[in-house]
Amino acid sequence: MPELPEVELARQVLVGALGRKIRDVDDHDDWVCRPHAPGDLAAALQGGRLTEAHRRGKTLWCETEGADGRPGPNLGLHLGMAGQLRFAGESGPPGPARFRGRAEKPEWFRFGLTFADGEQLRLFDTRRLSRVRLDPDLDALGPDAGEVSRRDFLERVGRGRAPVKARLLDQSVLAGIGNLLADETLWQAAIGPARPVDELGPDDLANLHKALRKALRAAIRHGGVHTGEIIGHRREGDHCPRCGAEMVHGTVGGRSTWWCAKEQAG
Repeated sequence: MPELPEVELARQVLVGALGRKIRDVDDHDDWVCRPHAPGDLAAALQGGRLTEAHRRGKTLWCETEGADGRPGPNLGLHLGMAGQLRFAGESGPPGPARFRGRAEKPEWFRFGLTFADGEQLRLFDTRRLSRVRLDPDLDALGPDAGEVSRRDFLERVGRGRAPVKARLLDQSVLAGIGNLLADETLWQAAIGPARPVDELGPDDLANLHKALRKALRAAIRHGGVHTGEIIGHRREGDHCPRCGAEMVHGTVGGRSTWWCAKEQAG
């Protein structure tokens, strides 16, 4: 599942399409565009413009303007497991290396906007798990993990007795952290993923917040969460790149988890 960095890379591509008049809308895929029927999105968007691109955690949406110049519906875009936004030769997030240079099937393009200047914004998804919908509901999401203040982070993450990794993955607490980013952040902070949050002191939580910000900046800069320092070492027989101790595998909060046997033992 794309995490906050991948969705931010998609948002950056989307910014390039803002302000252009929408000439045509391809909303033929009734699974990706559910619950809207084919033609519904076209009726809502054609002749208008995308005006602002937003992201909260893993959720991406655009404000729109109708053909009459009045505010239109928000256009929600969810990337699913492997979705990309394509515009003007840019892809966000970048695709897996194994797909580069391979022929692409027309049916992998699930949704698209064609603008008056001929440019196209297209949703590419080999697995058909992406989603396009009008006025997506954001009420269940907590604050964006990349924007939350240290004070709010300490109050939200430090509440309760859940394992710290499970708390980080709760999208109602913080929006945007997935399995890989949680492992990277906890490794950066040298905190065991199974530690109950009520055992973490203010300094532990402040260090965790700092580690999260560092991990997010690096992932966005380098192309996604898969570029994290510990991610390539999350496998049997590998070792922590910082201290050389063995990497350990287990399940925390129902999710496959890796951590350093020495530095994250507590």
